[in-house]
This record gives sequence, structure tokens and C-alpha cells, in this order.
Amino acid sequence: FNWIPLTKSADVMDLLATVDMHGIQTSGNCIRNITSDELAGVAVDEIADPRPFAEILRQWSTLHPEFAFLPRKFKIAITGAREDRAAVAWHDVGLHLIKNAQGELGFKVLVGGGMGRTPITATVIREFLPWNQIMNYIEAIVRVYNRWGRRDNLYKARIKILVKAEGQRYIDEVEAEYQTILANGAAHTIPDAELARVSACFVAPAIAQSNAAASKTVAIPAERQKDYARWLKQNVAAHKNPALRAVTLSFKRLGQAPGDADADQLDTAADLADEFSAGEVRVTHDQNLLLPWVREQDLPALWVAASHAGLARSNIRLLSDMIACPGGDFCALANARSIPIAAAITERYQDMDELHDLGEIDLHISGCINSCGHHHSGHIGILGVDKDGKEWYQVSLGGSDGSQLSGAAVAGKVVGPSFSAGEVPGVVEAVLEVFRKE
Repeated sequence: FNWIPLTKSADVMDLLATVDMHGIQTSGNCIRNITSDELAGVAVDEIADPRPFAEILRQWSTLHPEFAFLPRKFKIAITGAREDRAAVAWHDVGLHLIKNAQGELGFKVLVGGGMGRTPITATVIREFLPWNQIMNYIEAIVRVYNRWGRRDNLYKARIKILVKAEGQRYIDEVEAEYQTILANGAAHTIPDAELARVSACFVAPAIAQSNAAASKTVAIPAERQKDYARWLKQNVAAHKNPALRAVTLSFKRLGQAPGDADADQLDTAADLADEFSAGEVRVTHDQNLLLPWVREQDLPALWVAASHAGLARSNIRLLSDMIACPGGDFCALANARSIPIAAAITERYQDMDELHDLGEIDLHISGCINSCGHHHSGHIGILGVDKDGKEWYQVSLGGSDGSQLSGAAVAGKVVGPSFSAGEVPGVVEAVLEVFRKE
């Protein structure tokens, strides 16, 4: 929420609290919001639901007295699926739920990922950790970071710098700290009963009853069948319940900045969630909204309703489904604007036939080196830079967030010189033309 007068900020916090929301640890040098896969709990490739573990970690880390003043902010991502849709390798700590050869559930633990001035993908420091030890182990990870992380240099304060500088020495010290925690009683070992208690908060809704009003036959006109088929392919995902689907509402369209939504759109999304998704909607990694509990038979009705609201554009994972930060229009840290670049590229690529022919392409835009738009992990990344008080843009290619589509997480490589704002759409077009040919 970008436009809250300071005098009303406390009132906003009170209002958020009435619906069980808060702003605790969304800023500061502490353990921030713990993120996961938008298909958590519904994905067909899921090994285990990551949401109970994320919630247990949230409760443990919230207002934690030892970790309230870390050298720098600290972000944890967790996925429970074979496909990494949470970009775990780009986080300070990435957790991947797996099963070992004996069928036991545990975590692969990655540490030291991050973007910004020094893009680094995380290092695997534990191939397998029993699930009930995850809090004890993260306590060791963060405690060693809190002890040795740089506090003298803001640009070298993230854990990625410590891990890169110390390498095996850091890993060994974490292991030693973990063994000390175990020897002292392992106070944060998760009991089976606690996992069961928290897991009970994430049960699937009784969708047949809650969605009864939504079951109505809607015929798709012949001239719209192609559009509907494309929407089914790009915006609709399979579900672990064969009768259900997960549907993404696209908020990427001409005339609106990526990642923005106005009050009317959010009201409409809430209405669609109530009617078609048991009242639940999720924010995705790519700045869209997802309805996780849609009955297959209700897809035509949902498509019609979302189309009327302008939220059914079949561009999910395509070029115009870009990630962009607010840039120089709203951010005091930015070196250049992001929103006009996003708008110019979106305007150039309005032809849905062309977008679908190009296929799935991640385009990410950041207005400065802090990389809030994740430009390092884009197949095409665009970074705003300042040159003599003027806005210029670097273009990088070949980045990946670690998904199956993109391959292993890797930072893109800068190609060519910096370009002016007016040149960027032409540069993207030239890159894609070579891509088409080669």
C-alpha cells in the first residue's frame, strides 16, 4: 500500500489486524516474511506441503530477541515440490523438501543466495536434514551469520558475502553450532504433534459445498474458442485433486504497471475467489493472483467473468508477463524508471499470436542494482543505471530463477553497451529476432 498518510498509518495497522494481517518484520535487519510456492498444497509434483513448515518457522522467528538486529535483512524460501517455483537458490536460506532413499522426509538446505550488487546463487550445505530438525539447523545458520557477518560495510553485510568469503569454514562452523544445539537439548526440535497442529490449519476446503453457487453451464462462442484454449494452456494449472484446477489471474496489461492493482481489481479478485475458489486467493512470485481451488467444470464461467474484468489475458509465463520494480517513478533508491520501459515493451508485444509463438520467456526489470525486479534471474534482464545524471539500461541474457522452464538458477550475463530508454524495446526485439532464427 503505497499512499498511506503517516497520520493514518497506525489506523491501517489496526485495520489489518482485524483480518489477521500485519506488517511485523516486513523491514529491518531481521528474518523477513517466509515465502513459498504459489501452488503449495495443491501441486501435482508436491512431495510434502511446505506451508506448515513455513508457518512454524514464522512463529519461531517473529520478534525473536536474538535475531532482531542481524547484520542485514534475511529471507527464507521453502518449496515442497520437485519443480522449484519459489526460487530457493536466490534466497539467504532456501529449503527444498525431499525424501531420502529410505523414504524419510527432510530438507535439502541451501545458504547464501542473493541478487543486488553481487548476484550469487546459494550453496547446498546439507543434502538431507530430518524435517524435525529444521529450526535447530536454521538457528545455527543464523547464529553464525549474526556472529561473523559484516557490520562495517552495508554492501557486504548479507550472508551471501560471508558464505562466499569463508566457504567451507562457514559450513563447518554451522555444523559445529548445530551439534552444540543438539548436545544442549535441541530445544527447537519439532514434535510430531506440533506439525500435526499447524498442518490442521491448512486443510483443503470443502469445495463442493462452498462452490455450489458457481456450478452453471457457460457456452464459449466459436469465435472465442481459440482464446479460451490459450487461457487453459497458460493460466490453468493441474491440481492434486483431479476435479480441481489452479487458475492465475493476469495483472499484466497495457496501461497498468506490472505488480500494481487498484481497489476495484482487488474487489473483483475477492469476488472471483468467493465464487470460484472457496474464498482463497494467493499472490504469485510473478506479481499475479492465483485461485487455488477452482472446479474444472467451473472453468468456462470463471474465464467469462475474469475476461469481463480484464484479468483473463492468456500471457502467464509469456514475454508480457514481466516482473518490474516501481523504479524511479516511486522509489528513492532507483537510478532509472522501470514502469515506462515495461509499458513500451508491453505496447510493442500486444499480438497474442506472436507472444504464443515466442513461447515462455521471463523478462525482469530493475530500476537499480538492488535488483527488486529480479533482473539477474530473467531470461532477459533489464537494469536501470545512471550515467552523468541520465537514465541508461543494461541488458542481460540467460538468467534463471531455478525453475524447470529455466534450468538451474544462474545470473544472466550483460550483453552489449548500455542503451537509452528509447532504444530498449528495439534491443528486446533484436534479441528475440535472433532467438527466433537460432
